[in-house]
Amino acid sequence: MNPFKKTLSVSLFTIITLSAFAQETTSWTEADRKYLLDNLTRSREEVLKETKDLSKAQWSFKESPDRWSINEIVEHIAIWELLLCQRISAQLGTEPQPALVSQAVPDSEKLEFIMEEKIHHSADYTKPYTYTIPMGLNDLKNNVAWLMKMRNESITYVTHTHADLRAYFLTGSKTNTHGTFITLFGHTDRHLRQIRKVKQHPDYPKK
Repeated sequence: MNPFKKTLSVSLFTIITLSAFAQETTSWTEADRKYLLDNLTRSREEVLKETKDLSKAQWSFKESPDRWSINEIVEHIAIWELLLCQRISAQLGTEPQPALVSQAVPDSEKLEFIMEEKIHHSADYTKPYTYTIPMGLNDLKNNVAWLMKMRNESITYVTHTHADLRAYFLTGSKTNTHGTFITLFGHTDRHLRQIRKVKQHPDYPKK
């Protein structure tokens, strides 16, 4: 056999084998994709359901002066959605680091933290700034539209991406992009719980 052809054949075999191996060992699976899509879509639909056809009296109602209205809660969800989308964009702008996958914060730990009953003071995570505290200057329709735009773009991205979302990290962080998406829908779920609590208040307007 021609030595050149033999070398070429070996090289092609090696490339194909390594490519197949890389595909087989990708840490982000189709099950992971489905998990994110199911929860990103479910929480989106629940926001739409909980805010549909609310009157101004309903979406501006507060359980007490120091509590947020439904409108303010949605604004807060949207602010954090923006921040988390920016983090995802920054993560994906780095080189994948598959060696760090085994060190990532477990999915369950991310979800347990975001859904714990303990009060989270939003400004504690953005010191010295308080931009995650809603101002209530927009109406509910605009806040929902803003949130839906970002969420729909996340769903589209997760649907079509071929990136290994478990392999992208920011420097010094143990949260990968898959984990950031978990925080994103988990944060929505946390505040859906808050919206439902507002609606259960005995003084919540009937219409």
